Formats: sequence, structure tokens, C-alpha cells
Amino acid sequence: MEAKPQKMPKVAKVKNKAPAEIQITAEQLLREAKERDLEILPPPPKQKISDPEELADYQHRKRKLFEDNIRKNRTVISNWIKYAQWEESQKELLRARSIYERALDVDHRNIALWLKYTEMEMRNRQVNHARNLWDRAVTILPRANQFWYKYTYMEEMLGNIAGKSGYILYKVFERWMDWEPDEQAWLTYIKFELRYKEIDRSRAIYERFVYVHPDVKNWIKFARFEEQHNFIASARRVYERAVEFFGEDTMDERLFIAFAKFEEGQKEHDRARVIYKYALDHIPKERAQELYKAYTVHEKKYGDRTGIEDVIVSKRKFQYEEEVKANPENYDAWFDYLRLVESEGNLEIIRETYERAIANVPPTKEKQFWRRYIYLWINYALFEELEAEDMERTRQVYRACLELIPHKIFTFTKMWLLYAQFEIRQKSLTAARKTLGMALGKCPKDKLFRGYIDLEIQLREFDRCRILYEKFLEFGPENCITWMKFAELETLLGDVDRARAVYELAVNQPRLDMPELLWKAYIDFEVSLGEIDKARELYERLLERTLHVKVWMSYAQFEMSGIEEGENEDKEEERIARARRIYDRANQALRSRGPSEKEERVLLLEAWRDFEARLGDEDSQNRVKQLMPRRIKRRQRVRAEDGSEVGWEEFFDYIFPEDEAVKPNLKLLAMAKAWKKEKEKTAPVVSEEENED
Repeated sequence: MEAKPQKMPKVAKVKNKAPAEIQITAEQLLREAKERDLEILPPPPKQKISDPEELADYQHRKRKLFEDNIRKNRTVISNWIKYAQWEESQKELLRARSIYERALDVDHRNIALWLKYTEMEMRNRQVNHARNLWDRAVTILPRANQFWYKYTYMEEMLGNIAGKSGYILYKVFERWMDWEPDEQAWLTYIKFELRYKEIDRSRAIYERFVYVHPDVKNWIKFARFEEQHNFIASARRVYERAVEFFGEDTMDERLFIAFAKFEEGQKEHDRARVIYKYALDHIPKERAQELYKAYTVHEKKYGDRTGIEDVIVSKRKFQYEEEVKANPENYDAWFDYLRLVESEGNLEIIRETYERAIANVPPTKEKQFWRRYIYLWINYALFEELEAEDMERTRQVYRACLELIPHKIFTFTKMWLLYAQFEIRQKSLTAARKTLGMALGKCPKDKLFRGYIDLEIQLREFDRCRILYEKFLEFGPENCITWMKFAELETLLGDVDRARAVYELAVNQPRLDMPELLWKAYIDFEVSLGEIDKARELYERLLERTLHVKVWMSYAQFEMSGIEEGENEDKEEERIARARRIYDRANQALRSRGPSEKEERVLLLEAWRDFEARLGDEDSQNRVKQLMPRRIKRRQRVRAEDGSEVGWEEFFDYIFPEDEAVKPNLKLLAMAKAWKKEKEKTAPVVSEEENED
């Protein structure tokens, strides 16, 4: 058999994926779609029916279409409504009514269906049918307020306030109110009665309304209703009944504001003021902000200055109360609150507020949190002493405060000193000394010692001052100020030897906080006594301990002090020579300390130059000029903490002529040492045998 020729496989053609020449954007597509929507299409041609047979055929087809739609989904109420409306358009009310009834059998709780049904009856003036439908609707769905609104509106439009058929409109409203509907329904009933001038019936409805919906705004509406109809006494009774109804537990500021404004409108300003005060006393502060504003406006309009101030004080009290309730440790708010309460002058309220304030002890034992708190106690004690003039209570306040402070952790020197000063004002010196002695025993502090010493100095008890200074120096021997004050006391008492002994003890202490001040005070003490040699000896002793440039300059100034006072020429030349020798010694001493003292040497040489320019001759001035350094700019590497190189920085350096004269010799010596080392490296090695030969 011949083999069938195999078919060649089709090669898929690659589509052209290049972009089209004309691109259509999404914006263009949307615009074209919108334009098509907006096209005004011609209306479909109207069908004209010319004979009854054609009409019957048309109606048969439409009814069959509607029935088919209903048969497919009978729960879609819109199909029923469209069907009934079409029958209504064909003037077939019986058929339309039948369709609505069939629809109600399907869903009798559909509000739209009932509304369409009744509207059809009303359009076609079938009043009795409409009334029956409304009656059925409100019986089946009494909570659907739309039925009641439509029902009452229809009856009122028909004029059936007392209709012929026996339906009285207010009976419809009464049936409605029996279900206790929302507020708007009651207000509609009230407006209906007011339209026909039935004031008493409106009042009766309001009476029922405010108990069914007991809200503040409804009571206010009731009272305004009475006020609008000039029943002022009735309006006042309504407000009073409302206040009694809500009681003190559920008081609302809106009710009292409305009540007060009502009295204000009746020119009863005293009544309004009493209402405001009563409300402010019984309503919690956080719910009375608008009440405060209204009270302030009322007092500004009709009150005197005292009344306005009372309102402002009450408002500020409320603000401070809110602040301290939100944060009891806000001591600044307590200070403001206490200042306000003190301005009123009621001692009991002031004390109560102070007790509330000091009860808020800081929660931590850190002094920074106690610094503001302790001033509450201080102000409390000062108030009891100066304003209340109750000394025993003041003493109790001080003692309670001192018992509260944790003295082992920290203390407040001010509190101890204030208590001691209070006892002195009460002429109880023993109690004051006992208090300060107890303070020094519990928590010795520098301020306590100084305060106690100042107290004894004022009392001229100098022996006690000496004892206290001794205790003070035992407590802190490194405190230079204490040594200086002790020596000053002895100087004022005329005991120079004791003062000098105190200074000697002070300068021989191994550790001092500010030795420069102590040495200066000691030197000034000797100078004030005219002991120049002893002062010079002190300078020499000080230079044995330190070679600071300021000490040298002060020493030179000391030697020159006699020149400025105008001594004779011999002594003047001697003092100039002494000062010049001191400058020379200082320069040599600072030079010997190395390059680290360059700034100090420059400072010294500048002072020396000024000295020679004022008191020296030409040779001495030239000598100092030769010692003055040159200022040059240099660069050095800057390295980070990890040792890496960051960059370069520039700084100024000083080159002294004396140092330059020494440098060549140093360079020559360094070159000689280098040559010797090189010689040792290149010398031939000699064996032991050759060495023996």
C-alpha cells in the first residue's frame, strides 16, 4: 500500500504586537459612553386605540403581562403596585382595589403598599374607603407613625373635627396617644389643638406628654407654652414641678438656666439669682460650666460689683477644683486655690483646704518632688501665725511637717530655721536652740550651721558661735568659706592671734575645696594688719605649693602696692626691684615646666611688659621685649575616639627666643647620638682569638 503523504504542520503566524497608529485613551472611551447616554432619542410612537375591541385587546395583553410577572415572583410588591396603578389609569377602581387587597394578602406589613392603596382612594375621592383603610392600617401597624400623620391630616382636611359620620379627629389622636408614640407625635397633637384655640386641652396633653417623655427639654417646652399664653404663675409652677420631679440626683443645668432666664424676663432678678446659686450648690461642678457662664452674664447685666466678684470667684473655684481632682500632686494649682480661698477670709474653709492640700504627699522619696510641696506647709504655718494668730496651731503645723520629712534621706533647712525663728518670736529661746540642735544631730547641713551661727551672732552669744564653728569645721574641714568666716569673726572680736591661728589651721588642711580664696583671705588679713613681711612669707609658702601664673602676678602686684600709695624713692626702687625679681623668677619657673605652660608664660610676659612700660627704664623694657614670643599658625592631625584620622585643624603656637637659643645645641647632641649608633652597627665583629692576639 502506498503511504499517505504526511501533512505539514501549520506554522503559527505571529500577530503584529506593535502599537496601533491611532491610540484610544480610557478618557476618550468614557467620554463617548457619556455622550451616548446623553443622546436625545426620539420618543416611541404613541399607540392610538380607536375602537372598544382594540382597547379590550390591549387591556387583555397588559393584564396577562402583569399577571405573568406576579405569577413569576409574587413577593415583589412593586409589580403589584404597578399593576394596580395601571388599572387605576384605566379607571378600573374595582380591579385596582382587588389587586391591592391581593397584595395585602401577600405582605400586609408593607407600609408603602398601604400608603399607595390609601392615596389611590383619596385621589378618587373615596373617603369612606380611605378612612376604612387608615383604620385597618393603624390597627395592624400602630407603630407606623406615617399612617397616623396621614390619617389625621386627611380628617382635618375634610373638616371632620366632629364629622357627620361620627369620627371625631381628637378620637384618632387619642387612639394614637394610647400607644405612647415619640415626642413629635405629641407635639403634633398639641399644635392641632392650638390651631383651634383649645388651650386647656393643649395643657392637658402637655401634662401627659412630660410624664410619658420625662426629658428636661419637654418640661421647658411646657413652661414656655404657659409663658407664651401669659400664664406666668402656671409657667413658674411647671418649672418648680420639674425641679421636684428630677430631684437632686438627676439635676440638669439646662432646666435651671431656663428657669432663671424666665425669672429674668419677668424682672425677678432676686429669684433668678437664688435659682443660680441653688443650682451651683447642688449640681456637680463638671456639669455646670454653662450654668456658670449664664450666671456671670446675669450678674454683669443686673448685679452689683460684689455679686460679679462672687460669680468670678465661684467660677475660679470650680476650675481649681477640677485641676486638683485631675492631678492632686499639682501643687501650683493648690497654691492658686489657697490664695483664692484666703481672699474670702473664712478660716474654717481655709484650714480645710490647707489640710486637703498637705494630705497629697509626694509618692517618691526624691527631694526634687518635695520642693514645691514643702511650701504648702510653710504657707500654712505663716497663715496660722499671721492671719489666724493661733500660735499653738502654728507650732503644731511646724512639728507635723518636721515629722513628715524623711530626714535620713534629705531635709529642708528652711523649715528648721523658720521653726526656730518662730520660737524666738514667741520668746522661747531654749526651744529654738533645742530645735536647731536636734536638726544638727539628725541631718547636719552647711545651711543649718550657718543659720544657727547667724542666730547666735544676732544674740551676741560669741562663745556659742565659736563652739558652733568648731562643730561646723569638724563636720566639713574642707570648706574654705567656713574657715574664712570663723577668722573674720575672730578679727571682728579683736582677737588677732586666734584669727591667725584659724588661718594657719585652715591652710594646713590636707584637702580644701577653694584653697585660692583661703590663701587670698589670709594674705589680705596680714596686709590689713600692716604685716607686710608676714604677707610676703605667705606668698613664698604658697609658691612652694603651686606655681600658678596668677599667684606670681598677685605676688608682683602685692610688691607694687606700696608704689601706688606714694612711698619715698628708696622704698619705691626697692619694691620695683622686688617685683622685677618676682617676674623673672616666675618666667624661669614656668619655662622649666615645659611647653605645656606657654599660654601662662605669655600672660606673665604681657603683665611684665606693662609693668616695665609704666615703671621701668629703656634697658629693662628692651629685655622684656626680647623675651616676648612670636605667634605662629600650625596644623595638627585630628583623630576620632577609635584612633582613625579625621582631618587637620589649625591652632596658634608661641615660639620663645630663649627656647630657640637652646634648640641648636639639642640638635647637635641628637646628631652625635645618631652617629654613634650608626657607628656601632657598621663596626667589624672581632673574635675572641684575635682579641687575645
